[in-house]
Amino acid sequence: MSRGQSQLFNDVYILDGVRTPMVDYQGAFADANPIDLGIKVAREVLRRTGVSPESIDSVLAGNMAPGGFDQFYVPRHIGLYAGVPVEVPALMAQRICGTGFELFRQAGEQIGAGIAQNVLLVGTESMTRNPIAAFDHRGGFRLGAPIGFKDYMWEALTDPAADISMIRTAENLAQRYGITREAVDAFASRSFERAVAAQAAGWFDGEIVPVGHESFEREGYRPRGIRLSGKASVADRDTHPRPTPPEVLAKLRTVFKDGVQTGGNSSALTDAAAAAVVTNGAGLKAHGKPALARLAAAAVVGVPPEIMGIGPAPAIRLLLERAGLSLNDVARFEINEAQGAQTVAVSRELGLDEDKLNVHGGAIALGHPLAATGVRLTITCARQLRDIGARWGVASACIGGGQGIALLIENPSAT
Repeated sequence: MSRGQSQLFNDVYILDGVRTPMVDYQGAFADANPIDLGIKVAREVLRRTGVSPESIDSVLAGNMAPGGFDQFYVPRHIGLYAGVPVEVPALMAQRICGTGFELFRQAGEQIGAGIAQNVLLVGTESMTRNPIAAFDHRGGFRLGAPIGFKDYMWEALTDPAADISMIRTAENLAQRYGITREAVDAFASRSFERAVAAQAAGWFDGEIVPVGHESFEREGYRPRGIRLSGKASVADRDTHPRPTPPEVLAKLRTVFKDGVQTGGNSSALTDAAAAAVVTNGAGLKAHGKPALARLAAAAVVGVPPEIMGIGPAPAIRLLLERAGLSLNDVARFEINEAQGAQTVAVSRELGLDEDKLNVHGGAIALGHPLAATGVRLTITCARQLRDIGARWGVASACIGGGQGIALLIENPSAT
């Protein structure tokens, strides 16, 4: 067995999942605390599934960057304002870009261990509200000393262990796999084209909950809510997809001289939240609803930080090795497009059929709101399997610092 952590799940089901629109940086969600985006999708997934908040046994939430001074309370407040009983515990998970996948993995572990039957999980992220922060001034400001305020999001894009930026890790993969600027732009253009087509066909409508000016109340506690920014009265569609031919992308300047990555062929900055309810077979019977998907397996591995973007390749190999499946058995792959060269490298390393990969577009077109991404990808993959009547799907992402994570999901109606 390859090195890493992997596990099989025998009786774990995704009942359903939803997400907010993925809204561009400084857009309609600019003033929305990620807790409140999380509450919105939590309430909606409970409504859609018909699962009573009182039947939830565990709340799992993920969020990377603080979107407010109350970030410590993300999972607890999401659970409380979603109507989950006060006695039900809540937990925050963090695996950077793999956080959303980690939520499913931990839900599977809790259900498998018998400590929970119904798990509410939420990934939520405001890229816009990443703070300008300082860690050096608790003792005050010394005369003439440097002022340490920096952009939290920008600084986090550099791995100090390897002294390398996330964009540079993609450039390393481009050099290692002989990936040209033209190939990366072509991949990015296809991501936009597929997302635009899916949006025009209304495909994403099945997983999006519109967000307006919202109020969330719980008796005995202070009310919370969402107020959209600007003139928007509702956010009901992803805002980043747009026709983007290769010749337009070719005009953009690369981040590094003689490199391949630009702002146009890297993941977009968007704000969003996504949620799911995970249960077991007994829970399915109790709720009287068919499952969207079965969570069959999970795998997570480490890779060198300087080529962190290749992480999905060994994670997917370990996942399928553990499940006794081959790449040919998988009908759909959803692999996060952190950077274009990174996803192309994973595709080449595995020899993927690109007609099975990110068929409705990926993060280049839709965005990568860190903790929400893995939940979104898993829901999207499961919905595709149901639509085409296929059995197996894989959702995966690379992880800054040098990791990869992958989930194997099964369409119950195709077995």
